[in-house]
Amino acid sequence: MDKDIFSITNKVFVITGGMGQLGQVYMNEILSRDGKVAILDIFAYENALVTELIEKNDEENFLYINTDITQKKQIKSAFSKIINQWKKIDVLINNAALDSPPNAPETEVGSFEEYPEGSYDQVMEVNVKGTFLCCQVFGKFMAQKKSGVIINISSIYGLVSPRQDIYNFRRIDGKTYFKPAAYSISKSSIYNLTRYLATYWAKDNIRVNTLTLAGIFNEQPKEFLDAYTKNVPIGRMANPQETVGPMLFLASNASSYMTGSNLVIDGGWVAW
Repeated sequence: MDKDIFSITNKVFVITGGMGQLGQVYMNEILSRDGKVAILDIFAYENALVTELIEKNDEENFLYINTDITQKKQIKSAFSKIINQWKKIDVLINNAALDSPPNAPETEVGSFEEYPEGSYDQVMEVNVKGTFLCCQVFGKFMAQKKSGVIINISSIYGLVSPRQDIYNFRRIDGKTYFKPAAYSISKSSIYNLTRYLATYWAKDNIRVNTLTLAGIFNEQPKEFLDAYTKNVPIGRMANPQETVGPMLFLASNASSYMTGSNLVIDGGWVAW
């Protein structure tokens, strides 16, 4: 057995939505552990945050690729750039997703009966189709090489229905607010995609698992935090860094006999 079964040294990671809060945390941790990271996101190369990221990271270990994951042609182009640079891909983290945060505009958070069709389509395009397409492109390569790990990021709202009462602070003065159905629908889709691919690619030595997360602290309104944390046995939202250990577990040989599973990191939310 490896002396360090959690080692990711020289492994090549692809992170979709890598410019987001969790994507950045994962990227920094992987690079600090001598891994290599390719970030796929829709931010243009001219974006100041992208420019800063490129300048501060060693080009031998880091690659940023402007990619719309709802477009298979763009994913294939990103794949070619990654292979050209490192000749391999070890881990795909399907992290990109659209959601409606607590401060979302009223048009996005009305009643189920009036939820905009266009908004539903957009969420499903990114959260489900984007994940599906990335699995197709990168998983095909992994299957050919007989090695690979895919981690699909989901949410507790894919497991259980949102607690609509935690958004009561948005309903002052008779305003309407509901956590939209599209996010829950999209995240629940991830579980069977994971199970399907885990069994489909098991013969090719590819492990596919879901990492389900509860809310991550990100300077949300105090009224939301107070209402949300009442539903968490641990009594608080997760610190982004607290999701790193589970990610490393799924990406490394520490989980070598684990596939088709769902690892829930939620502070106990779904235990109630």
